[in-house]
Amino acid sequence: MTAERTVRGLIDEPRHSEPAELAALFAQLEPVSIEFLLGDWHGGELPSGHPMDGALGTARWYGKSFASANDVQPLVCLDEQGEKFSNVALGKGEATLRLIDFDGTVTASMVYDGQPVIDHFAKVDDDTVMGVMTGKNLAAPYFYFYLERDGGHSVASGDRDTASGAPGGCLADR
Repeated sequence: MTAERTVRGLIDEPRHSEPAELAALFAQLEPVSIEFLLGDWHGGELPSGHPMDGALGTARWYGKSFASANDVQPLVCLDEQGEKFSNVALGKGEATLRLIDFDGTVTASMVYDGQPVIDHFAKVDDDTVMGVMTGKNLAAPYFYFYLERDGGHSVASGDRDTASGAPGGCLADR
């Protein structure tokens, strides 16, 4: 079975995976360009026993929005009414996209503005990517997730979270 089909299976029928298995799958996937990522995406976790497992669900994470290389909303979450908003409190700002070498492969990567975290992406299919969260204070085994392309609308730039009641904290601290 190909890495793409295996990752698709983990998305369609979630199960716990060993971090080494997820790392090996990610390494076999094709890198992506910044242009490939542009648009809105919804996603989920690829559970591996990582301390971040469950954190995205707790934050009511929906996905990510990539309007351009310099206009990225890394933590699009759902409010109590199910409306999307960019959770800048949790993300400590927003993000940018850059081409970065990860384990010998240059791929589109999202650099958080306010914390030392980088998400690297690899292609599963034309509408799905696998992501791995790395950073200055994060060591392997890393946190893995996936994104699927949306047909919906991007989060309006005015919908930035500034409410004090929104979940906060640094992702790198988890």
